[in-house]
Amino acid sequence: MQQLWDISPPVSALSPVFPGDTPYSRKWNATISAQCPVNVSQITLSPHVGAHADAPLHYSDQGAAIGQLPLEPFLGPCRVIHALQGRPLISIDDLLPFLEQAPPRILVRTCQQAQVTTWSDDFAAFAPETIEFLAQRGVLLIGLDTPSIDPADSKTLDSHQTILKHDLRVLENLVLDQVPAGDYELIALPLALADADASPVRAVLRRLSATY
Repeated sequence: MQQLWDISPPVSALSPVFPGDTPYSRKWNATISAQCPVNVSQITLSPHVGAHADAPLHYSDQGAAIGQLPLEPFLGPCRVIHALQGRPLISIDDLLPFLEQAPPRILVRTCQQAQVTTWSDDFAAFAPETIEFLAQRGVLLIGLDTPSIDPADSKTLDSHQTILKHDLRVLENLVLDQVPAGDYELIALPLALADADASPVRAVLRRLSATY
């Protein structure tokens, strides 16, 4: 059987969210009993909980909702790059040595262990010029193992505005702790939420070739 890497964190009440965002919660509307044959739950959460895809609507009033986006960018060859230098912004120099013949999807591991149960403002993001550089090389999708491609305290969201400019797709909150650097097939399809600004994804990788 071909190996799969599940790069989605578990979603639970422990899942961290941006301060002020809606955490995950679940309650039972029905439970199995003599009067009821099924368990039926109700869940409440921000679409940015766990591994998720942002839609342009998240960072532009005129942007498309997640359910309106083509699925092709979320499925296909990708490259996982390790950038574990601990710098706050992923630079062109961090990625450039690993971009030869790169596929059009780039996922960046920035930390030894993804934060899946605690919130911290101290996480790595993309420098906008790095996204500009990747877009010029034909990249369709970027992703990383932190909550946002912009720093937590950003009010201008320069990196989000750069993916808007180039119509790139983005995945955030991935877990790349156990994934060797190299090329894979990415499968990370968002739900067809007709008017939402993001969607959870169950992101997985399948090996395409040997690590570089």
